Amino acid sequence: MTDIIRIEPGKRMSNAVVHNGVVYLAGQVGETGTTVADQTRACLSEVDRLLALAGTDKTRILKAQIWLADISTFAEMNAVWDEWVPAGHAPARATGEARLATPDYLVEIIVTAAV
Repeated sequence: MTDIIRIEPGKRMSNAVVHNGVVYLAGQVGETGTTVADQTRACLSEVDRLLALAGTDKTRILKAQIWLADISTFAEMNAVWDEWVPAGHAPARATGEARLATPDYLVEIIVTAAV
């Protein structure tokens, strides 16, 4: 049986869970009161940190799901994303518009990666 490793577990959720060679990250959000670009940078910085704790990195991302509070900010988020993703390592990705946990969140990023 393969162990399940929970990274930064809390009462409601863990920030990441590793099982069977795959790491599943919880949705990452940025600092409120900032722009979509700033929040995207913060999300991706947290993705980097959590992937490192799981023993992997952004070159091993399998899938990313991105939620924007306003799809009209798609290009602004993509500009940050495109700078962050290493050439040749773009994951499968979906982006949609959704009402997030608070109106102050403009973007949420959820990542699954190979360890």
